[in-house]
Amino acid sequence: MKVDFTPEQEKRLKEFAAGTGTNPESLVKDAALRLLETKATPSPLPSGSVRDEMRAIRSRIKPDPEGLTTRDYVQLGRR
Repeated sequence: MKVDFTPEQEKRLKEFAAGTGTNPESLVKDAALRLLETKATPSPLPSGSVRDEMRAIRSRIKPDPEGLTTRDYVQLGRR
């Protein structure tokens, strides 16, 4: 398999690889294999707009008994 990078991307990869003491090919291969290990089973994303996704999430979540919002909890945590 061959992967094409822009000259700028290739330059950045070479610099990064030099900083880690490896060659760019090994760096890219290791990164790809790590990605495959962590994402072995891709999770299906809900279709539709962000608004539809937010509505679906809100329908599964119980409202706060005191009526506090996420913003309220953030503000309380800052006090």
